[in-house]
Amino acid sequence: MGKIAFAFPGQGAQRVGMAREFYDSCAASREVFETASKAAGYSLEEICFSETLPCGADTAAAADAAGGNAAVPNTKINQTRYTQPALLTASLAILAAVREAGIQADMAAGLSLGEYCALTAAGSFSVSDAVKIVCRRGIYMEEAVPTGGAMTAILSRKPIPIEEICAATEGQVSVANYNCPGQQVISGEKDAVDRAAAKLLEAGASRAVPLVVSGPFHSPMLKGAGEKLAALLTDQEILAPGLLFVSNVTGEAVSDPEEIRTLLGRQVCSPVRWQQSVEHMIEAGADTFIEIGPGTTLTNFMKKINRGVRALHVETPEDLQKLRETL
Repeated sequence: MGKIAFAFPGQGAQRVGMAREFYDSCAASREVFETASKAAGYSLEEICFSETLPCGADTAAAADAAGGNAAVPNTKINQTRYTQPALLTASLAILAAVREAGIQADMAAGLSLGEYCALTAAGSFSVSDAVKIVCRRGIYMEEAVPTGGAMTAILSRKPIPIEEICAATEGQVSVANYNCPGQQVISGEKDAVDRAAAKLLEAGASRAVPLVVSGPFHSPMLKGAGEKLAALLTDQEILAPGLLFVSNVTGEAVSDPEEIRTLLGRQVCSPVRWQQSVEHMIEAGADTFIEIGPGTTLTNFMKKINRGVRALHVETPEDLQKLRETL
């Protein structure tokens, strides 16, 4: 009999209204939000659910742009220091409903930020601890972002020497994500990323799509953020995962808490090996992957990685009902 893997999306999947239907209909999901907001020190319900936010000190510029209105558009949901705990909380709230429905997994992994969801699902972190860590992670990444950083998705229909071309390009540019066959992401200094993208197109890439991000994530330029995160994690309790957990950094299963601690510090400035992570879980017996959180990014990646396994997702109560009927 095959095994079930939970997969959790990363930053970029967030949207206003994520997990709202579960919050309204599932007590376990509401409890996740309540715990997370207490840990964060601000309302994650407000950030996740509200189209507008009350004008405050941190929204003063938006209020001025809106003509001094008392409420301003919710831009926090796309601001890294708020995006990360908000998306984490929404995904964990959906996970709570999935588990309440009796659906359990044998293994878990998450893309970048989603790795913290996977570790929480595996029992390595409590919801409260995961939110506290991710709040600091978002701040470290936001503050460490150098000016002129960029990320670009490289799409190709045939293999191209992406690492070699990045290494031969003047300036700082490297592979940030191995998402699936035909899609990698490069990250680094904007000019270097642009030069590498042009070379990759000449080498046979079909498209180079600049990403709307606030900096060169998962590149060596985020080393400082990784060092701060590593220091934060020094005294953090991390339990051995109760599920098979696969690391972004290695694309392999990790069970030792000290190794997990080290890898989490490296993760923000290292490539995300998502394709390799999925392939490892398939080798470990996974034949059903359930993406838990907003969007279907990972489900779409799965279809390109291996069409021989089931790729399902849960974003709404209707999705959960379909999932229960399928399993």
